[in-house]
Amino acid sequence: MNVEHGFTRHGVAPDQIAADSGRAPARRRLLWIGGIVLLALLVAGIVLWRRSGPAPVADAPELPRVTVIVPGRQVIASVISTTGSLAARREMPVGIAGEGGMVSRVLVEAGQWVSAGQTLATIERSVQVQESAALNASIAVARADAELAQAELDRARQLVGRGFISKADVDRRTATRDAANARVRVAQAQFGQARARIGRLDIRAPAAGLILTRSLEPGQIVGPSTASLFRIARGGEMEMLARVSEQDLARLRVGVPATVTPTGTTSRFNGRIWQLSPVIDPASRQGTARIALAYDPALRPGGFANADIMSGTADAPLLPESAVQSDAKGNFVYTVDAGGRVVRRDVRIGEVSDRGIAIASGLNGSEQIVLSAGAFLNPGDKVVAQRQAAPR
Repeated sequence: MNVEHGFTRHGVAPDQIAADSGRAPARRRLLWIGGIVLLALLVAGIVLWRRSGPAPVADAPELPRVTVIVPGRQVIASVISTTGSLAARREMPVGIAGEGGMVSRVLVEAGQWVSAGQTLATIERSVQVQESAALNASIAVARADAELAQAELDRARQLVGRGFISKADVDRRTATRDAANARVRVAQAQFGQARARIGRLDIRAPAAGLILTRSLEPGQIVGPSTASLFRIARGGEMEMLARVSEQDLARLRVGVPATVTPTGTTSRFNGRIWQLSPVIDPASRQGTARIALAYDPALRPGGFANADIMSGTADAPLLPESAVQSDAKGNFVYTVDAGGRVVRRDVRIGEVSDRGIAIASGLNGSEQIVLSAGAFLNPGDKVVAQRQAAPR
C-alpha cells in the first residue's frame, strides 16, 4: 500500500529525521558561543585581578661607583730638578812664564795626573846655558880681584904703623877691597838670574791635578803672549754648574745635597752645593748653583748633566697624578662627602715627583679623594665610594 512509503528503512519517519538534522547545527552554535563567552570572562577576570593587585615598583637608577683614597699626610722631600754643564771646580791654565822659545819636549798627555811642580814641557835653552856659563866665569874673576884687594889692604895696614904709607892709602885700599867684593855679589846675582831664566824654560804644574787639555807640540814656538798650553783641574775636583730659577735659588743653601746624572749615562754621583750665584741673569731670570763633585772618569768637563737638588722636606698629602685636575680656575680635586655627593676642592700643588703630586694647600689629608674618572663627574653628583689604599 501507499502507507509504506511514509517510513524509512529503519522504521523512522522522514519528518523526524529532518527535525533532528536541523537541531544539530544549532547545538554546535550554542557550544561555540558558550566557549567564547567563557574565554571572554576569563580574560576579563585576569585583567581585573591585575588592576586590583599592587602596582609594580620601578627599578631605582643605580649610582655610579668611584674609587677614592684617603691620602693622609707624609713627609715629602722637596726636590728641584735642573740641568747644567760639568766643569773643573778649579781650572788652572798653564802658559810660558819666561821669554819663550822653541818647544823641545812635551812630557805629559791629556787625562794624566801630575804632581805639583812636575815638568810638563821644556823649551830649547842652548843660548841661555852659554850665557849662564859666562856669568859663572865672571864670578871667579870678581872673586880673584876681591882676594887681591884684600891682600893689598892687609899689607898696607902692617906698613902704616911703621910710617911707610899714610892712612889715606889704607882708606883707598879698603875702598878697593869693598868694590871688589861688591863686584863678586853682582856677578853672583847675574848668574842666579840666568839660572832662574833657564828654570822658567821648564813648564811646570802649579799644583797637583788632572791634565784636561794639551795645546803644545815639540818644535812649536811659544812666548809670553801664547795662549794657555795646558789646562789642569786642581786635585781632579769637578763641579756642575746647575741653572736654577730665581724662585728656586731662594730656597737653596750652601751645603744642600744633590745628585748629578751625566747625560748619556745612568750613573748617579752625590755632591753638595758649595757656592750659589750672587747675581741673576736678567735675560733668563736664572742663577747658578755650583755643585761640588769628586773626580770620576764619567764626569767630563763641558758635558751636560741633570741634577736633583734636595731643597728641604714638607708634611703634606701625596696624590697620584690621576686625582689632580686643572681648568681655567686652576688645579682641583673631587672629594666625596659623608652623603655620597661629589664636591670640588681647589688645591695648590707642591713638589711633583715619580711618587706623585704633593698638595701644598687645600687638603688636610682626611678627605675621600676621587682617584680617577674625575672628568666624568660634576659637583653635586651622587656616587658610591669604594675606598682604595693610598700610595706610599
